[in-house]
Amino acid sequence: MNPALLNLDLDSDLSLAAVLKKVGNVPPERVLMYPTPGTATEEDVIWFGSRATKRLCELIDGILVEKAMGLPEPMFAFHVGSKINAVVVSKNLGFVASADGLVWIMSGRIRIPDAAFFSWERLPNRAWPTEPISGLSPNLAIEVRSPSNTDEEFRLKRLDYFGSGVELVWEFDHRKRTVRVDRSAEGEPQHLQGNDVLDAGSVIPGFAMPLSELFAVLDRRG
Repeated sequence: MNPALLNLDLDSDLSLAAVLKKVGNVPPERVLMYPTPGTATEEDVIWFGSRATKRLCELIDGILVEKAMGLPEPMFAFHVGSKINAVVVSKNLGFVASADGLVWIMSGRIRIPDAAFFSWERLPNRAWPTEPISGLSPNLAIEVRSPSNTDEEFRLKRLDYFGSGVELVWEFDHRKRTVRVDRSAEGEPQHLQGNDVLDAGSVIPGFAMPLSELFAVLDRRG
């Protein structure tokens, strides 16, 4: 078996507890053993995301952590992204990226939101990026919670997002049909549910939608 397809071995001499703490106490099966935690690079992120393995991994201080995502999460992220994209395109505000598209790096880390909005003002020459990993930071980062995501993992994500210049973070729990809205790393979050309206404010002017309407896709039947 290709060692690159192995996950972190519980019998390894590495301090598993220290590694897991650094990445937000995620389940150990999401932490890759090869390259050795602490030594992974941007090139490893690109390789794992290629056709060879098709594994989306974030890079956290040299540690590769596979994104937690089953089928419902990317489907819902795409649904949210499409709603945002309709406004973004109509007003020519920038573009919306999905998790299997653009990623970016900051402070030795690569984060991959489930969806993200980038305004034209953040793009060099107001043009689409060409590099697989860019130094761009989105205006809005969207995460859709999976069963293996942890509160600590999301806390660390928010620190990285806002530290890189993100203006707004939405964390969806599609099972509970709730959204956590953060506008800074230190400020109090806003928790929305039911008929509350999700409003992007000045980040995406013109986007506002009742959660009941946004989550209605979960009730669709063929």
